[in-house]
Amino acid sequence: MSNTALLPQPTAHRHLRAVEDLAPPTPAPALPAGTAPRGFALYVGIDEAKAVADGVSLSTIVEALRRTLGELAPHAETYATVALAPAGAGGRDVDVVRLALHEPSAVARSKQEPAEDRTPGGVTVDISRRRVHVDGEAAALTFKEFELLQYLVLREGRTIERTELVSSLWSSSDEEAPGERTIDVHVRRLRAKLGRYEDIVRTVRGSGYRFDRHADVEIHFGHGTPSPDRF
Repeated sequence: MSNTALLPQPTAHRHLRAVEDLAPPTPAPALPAGTAPRGFALYVGIDEAKAVADGVSLSTIVEALRRTLGELAPHAETYATVALAPAGAGGRDVDVVRLALHEPSAVARSKQEPAEDRTPGGVTVDISRRRVHVDGEAAALTFKEFELLQYLVLREGRTIERTELVSSLWSSSDEEAPGERTIDVHVRRLRAKLGRYEDIVRTVRGSGYRFDRHADVEIHFGHGTPSPDRF
């Protein structure tokens, strides 16, 4: 017997070979004319709390998958991002993720929800159209005010320091790049336009600002909405 046969094989390879031995290859589904497969998306539904309960973190899972893919297909390119969804969103985790990342069939199903099931009034932040409505009325946010609100919304529940807001929302070439305290002025103006919902943008004393959601706040993530790159 060859010594090579006794060497342990990578786990991913062992699993693949076991599957190949047990089941015949599945025929590939027919593709629309004029198209060719360029890769695939694997939607993983698990939040930070569940990952911690399993003894891992989201970044640990991502790196493990990348290592496995590197063994199986060294030429594969990868990109991973975190899926943002409303806090307390119901349903299966993986379905929430598919909708947050704009998977076509999930988005199509969400558009079929009856209008009466949607909460009237309140604040609607439409990221894709760059619009904000307060109690049904359009809020006249400036470009920078919307950028500020969007930045906080996409990092819901995380305190953002003033220095990060300045460096992320103003480039060094901007003629009127603000100092850290000038951010406070922009936040005050933003809050004034949010009216009675101003406290969705909270001040964290000595740190910065945080976006908190109320039950009467809706966030519409349209096609192409940016997600924070965490991996």
